[in-house]
Amino acid sequence: MSEALFCIENLRVAYPHRSDEKTQWAVDDVSFILQPGERMGLVGESGCGKSTLGRAAMRLLPASSQIEGRVTFQGRSVFEMTPEQLRKFRGEAVALIFQDPMTRLDPLMTIGNHCLETLKAHSPQLSSKQAKEKAIATLEKVKIPASRWSQYPHEFSGGMRQRVAIALALLLSPKLIVADEPTTSLDVTVSAQILQELTRLCGEENMALLLISHDLALVAEYCDRIGVMYNGKMVETGSSQTVFQNPQHEYTQSLLKAALHIQTVDENEVWEQGVESREQGVESREQGVGSREQGVGSREQGTRFSSSQAQSPILRVLELQQHYTLEPNFVERLLKRQNQTIKAVDGINLELYPGEILGLVGESGCGKSTLSRTILQLIRPTAGKVEFLGKDLTNLSRQQVRASRRQMQMVFQDPHACLNPAMTVGQSIADPLLIHKLADPANAKQQVLSMLEKVGLKPPQVYYERYPSDLSGGQQQRVAIARALITRPKLLICDEPVSMLDASVQSQVLDLMLELKEEFELTYLFITHDLWLARFLCDRIAVMNSGKIIEIGSTKQIFANPQHPYTKTLLAAAPLLGRA
Repeated sequence: MSEALFCIENLRVAYPHRSDEKTQWAVDDVSFILQPGERMGLVGESGCGKSTLGRAAMRLLPASSQIEGRVTFQGRSVFEMTPEQLRKFRGEAVALIFQDPMTRLDPLMTIGNHCLETLKAHSPQLSSKQAKEKAIATLEKVKIPASRWSQYPHEFSGGMRQRVAIALALLLSPKLIVADEPTTSLDVTVSAQILQELTRLCGEENMALLLISHDLALVAEYCDRIGVMYNGKMVETGSSQTVFQNPQHEYTQSLLKAALHIQTVDENEVWEQGVESREQGVESREQGVGSREQGVGSREQGTRFSSSQAQSPILRVLELQQHYTLEPNFVERLLKRQNQTIKAVDGINLELYPGEILGLVGESGCGKSTLSRTILQLIRPTAGKVEFLGKDLTNLSRQQVRASRRQMQMVFQDPHACLNPAMTVGQSIADPLLIHKLADPANAKQQVLSMLEKVGLKPPQVYYERYPSDLSGGQQQRVAIARALITRPKLLICDEPVSMLDASVQSQVLDLMLELKEEFELTYLFITHDLWLARFLCDRIAVMNSGKIIEIGSTKQIFANPQHPYTKTLLAAAPLLGRA
């Protein structure tokens, strides 16, 4: 048998802590081997030690971390490498793709200079022309056109920044890629293209892949083996097919049940597979889930859909446009290049009815988030109208728009980024009440405690005093939802609200959103790149591509009989547990 490429033996990792505190092992006695060309998936809930393991293997943890065990790469001990050996090891031998690309990209450097800097540092023998040609070819593999070469990270969508981070990892053709949630912010088509490219490279160049992910279907589709982590330990390993078809550990079984709660295989099979996990869930949902065709609980009660023509829409978007102009740089001006216009939102027409859940799906960079921000008037449109509760928001003053936001709130993708780290949970949730003068401080506190109870953060008095850094990702998202609901809005715009959460927490948050929807009589505009999540949650789906809505219809219709070729491509690319 050939020498193992990467070997982890009895690894234990503890983060720095006070001397009077007991050692808490973030990674606890984990061992596994990766062979050249092998693809291994690492799954588990947030906080289980997946990312810590990846960083420990590349010596990227704080210097005062406590580390035991052994990590070897092609027989050489990683923990004994000199600084110069480590520099070559990171990038040329092993590349790490982070979940948040903004931690990898310098906001003061163009995308092109990021690539050139990496190549010059590790391949100084390349000429400037050769380096640029190689960089452009690599960027094009991840669907970043050469025309974006001179742009900065802030000019890219989150998904496109992630593609750049992946391209930087591929530039040096490493022997192993450690990918930590590399496709969380990417749509299904780009995720499929990138993972197919990584899979191809694994085969052609004998490159190994360690894919850290909370997306079980993704791991099932692209990995040979799987390791399941729980509470710092590796509780189950085996071939992907064996683990998914016959999970042995109780935690692995619960993960699969949570994923199947959201992701469906077909109309009948889902309810047989998902019934056990649903029985553990919210009772109010069980009462409404007789069949998938009739929809999730609230859908059955509402004639909102069948009789929508008889209702006035809560939101109407008419010929909405949001165009950006890219001015040429100095050299381009000398060459008499013209301004380039990016049509992020290009003539959108949309109606949203009371009590409806409308899903907005499409690839990263297609304009979904720009559309949501334009609806909220966080950015003013280039042209078109946004009518909310009968008022044209585009004609209102800033003060009037601010007042209207009491009825129209947003839940963002990254709850940690939208919560002030210096404010307690209680202060963050109470803030909108005080801004809109809806309550005095004493009354606001009572409303916040009640809302914490409703979003499942119990006991509320304890969470009221905590800071965002004290909470898990799922708890932070519950706080973000509570903050959005505290003003009792009519419309909630949710921009990828569960994409950063693992399957079990994702399921809990979605059930919570459905329960709160009934209690507060909410209407949702739900933006997601996860088609199966949209199928689980939404009444109608609008498919967006290149700034336009190319197809819209009932969820059942879109999945059963998609009309547009792009919609068919999206559905074909979506990873599904049933296919594993």
